[in-house]
Parts: sequence; structure tokens; C-alpha cells
Amino acid sequence: MHTPADPNKAARSRRIAELKVQLRSLLPEVLAQTDFASEASLNATIGGWAKNLIDLHHDVFHSSEQYAARYMQNLKEGIVSSGPNAKIYRRNYDRFRVSPAAQRYFTLFLHRSFLNHFDELSKTRPHLDDSEVWIGQNNSNYGLLITPRWNEATGAWENDRSEIRHFRPLYWTIGHILTTGLVVDHDPDPIRFASVDAYLAFFKNTLVRASGSPHEQAIAQRYVTFVRASSNPLNVPLLIPEIRYGGRAAQHKYRLDFCIVDPLTMKKVGYELSPWSTHGYLSKIGGLSGAEINAMAKDNFEREMARHKDFFKARDIYALIYTDRDLADPDKIFDDMRARLTPVDPTAPIDFALVDNFFTTPF
Repeated sequence: MHTPADPNKAARSRRIAELKVQLRSLLPEVLAQTDFASEASLNATIGGWAKNLIDLHHDVFHSSEQYAARYMQNLKEGIVSSGPNAKIYRRNYDRFRVSPAAQRYFTLFLHRSFLNHFDELSKTRPHLDDSEVWIGQNNSNYGLLITPRWNEATGAWENDRSEIRHFRPLYWTIGHILTTGLVVDHDPDPIRFASVDAYLAFFKNTLVRASGSPHEQAIAQRYVTFVRASSNPLNVPLLIPEIRYGGRAAQHKYRLDFCIVDPLTMKKVGYELSPWSTHGYLSKIGGLSGAEINAMAKDNFEREMARHKDFFKARDIYALIYTDRDLADPDKIFDDMRARLTPVDPTAPIDFALVDNFFTTPF
């Protein structure tokens, strides 16, 4: 089936082509007025600074003006600092100052660079410390990474950090896990999923069923139904089960029943299903005094609250807690999750097609 062209990408490509024409028209004048030997050396000078002046892992830009301003601000700071590149920055900066054409070329090049890498630069990315998630029971744990690669030297999985910003699917979505699969620590063979249904079956029958919680299974079934009914299941955020506080460590203090990471903002919300029978019930209290029973109840409460505080402080996950009264209506719990499963970008993306055709397309 033929996939129709994206008008927004087509409009962006036209803008890139127009900038290329403008740059080429300026080039002879730039080379005549400066000591740059060629187009290649000129472009390498401007483009080569980007990796030092822009945090390609964490910075997010929504316009070429914003990108150019950050680049110039960091270049200015690099010039006036006493850093290792200060002299190089100063020397090359002075090479552009002698020519108005070179200065125009410099600015246009930055605008084109942003448009060439628009998808990566405009997408919120997880912090490097949050670029992997480990889930599951102590003896049945799995890793979800963004750009997983097996390190033969260490015998462990790791992210190829240089490729995280180029990752095409939305982070922490169904499309993400179909692209990367899951990994098992110290095992070089990843677990792959050939389809959405294949992953959903593994999610429900392996990841969630292992917990033994009928409440988690009820939520999992509703999630499966939700994903299957979605018009774009690949962009549905993952309902991450049994997220481990200690990551890949074999022994760890806590797990959180479910977590959803907003793929557009990277905000995380946890969901803890806390029936009294497993989170508060006191057994073997015969012969104990009221004070002793209260002390046991207090210890249970302190441990439960410590878990939620630790997840928030160390993992930036705020957890909603559902008790027996909530658990009686799993549909209502899933309704709370549903809003997080249909994320909306708080920053509207640039509509290049609208801008290009504002006066030629009737409203």
C-alpha cells in the first residue's frame, strides 16, 4: 500500500533546498573575502563546533532561531572563557567577522542544520541516566533500552548513547519495544516481538502474570484492549509493569506495579495497587498488646511510604496509590491511566506546510 507523502516533511525539504541555493549563491563572495579554502572547510568549521556547543543528548529546540541563538550564546561563552577551545573559537570567529557575506552564510548554515536534524533536535529525549528501564521479578527480570548493544568486553547490555537522539519511534511506546525488544542481563540474545499482538501476549501472560496479582491482570487486560483498539498502536505509551527501583541489580528493595512515561515530555507516573491483604494486613497478633500491634502497623506503613518517596527522589516517579475501595472498580483505575496513554505535546510542533501555504490555501 502506497503511503502518502507527509506535507509537513515536504515543506521542510523545500525550505532546506531554498537555504542550500542561498548558501551556494553566497559561497563565491565568502571565499573571496575570507581565507577559507573551500565550501567543505567552511561548512566543517561551522558544523564541527556543534558537538561542543550543543548538548545533543538533552537540549530540545522548537525553531531554527532558538537553535542558532543557543549555538551563538555558547560560542560566545567559549570564546571569552579560558577553556581548551577558546583560542580556536576566537581565531575562527575572527575569520567570519571580516566578511558580511560570511556572517550571513554562518547564520543560514545554522538554520539549515536545524532543519536537517529537525526530528532529532525537536524531540524531548530521556536523560542519559533514564535511558534504560529494568522490570520484573528477582529471577525473571528484563531490560528495555533505547539503543541496546551487547558489550562483549563486559558481557552486559548497554545503550549506544550516541544514537539515542536518532531513535525514530517515540520513546517508551509500543513502537519502541517492537524496535528494540527486551534484553536479559548477561545474555546476548534479545527477546524480539514480531507484532503488536506478540508483545501484548508477552506483556499479559509473562510480565504481568508472574506477579500473581489479579488486580494487575485486570488492568493488563484493559490495556491490551485499549492498544488493539487504537488507530496508531505504535504510538501508545507502554504500561510498564513491575518497574525495579534497583535497576538491573539482582537484589533490590522495591518494585512499582505499573508506570507510564509520557513520550513527549518524559514525565513519569507510577501506579501502585495496594490491597490491604498484601500491603497492610497484620498476621500472628494473638497475645500482642495494642501498643505492639500499632508498632507493627506503623512499620508496615513506614516501609510502604518509604518506597514511594524513594521512587520519587531517585527515579522522579510520582506514584498514585489505589486501595481496596479503588480496586473494586478496575475500569475507574484504567480511566486514570487512559489520559496518560493519549499524550498531547504541550509545545505545538512547527507546521511548515501551513506557513508555506498560508495565503494560497483557502480556509
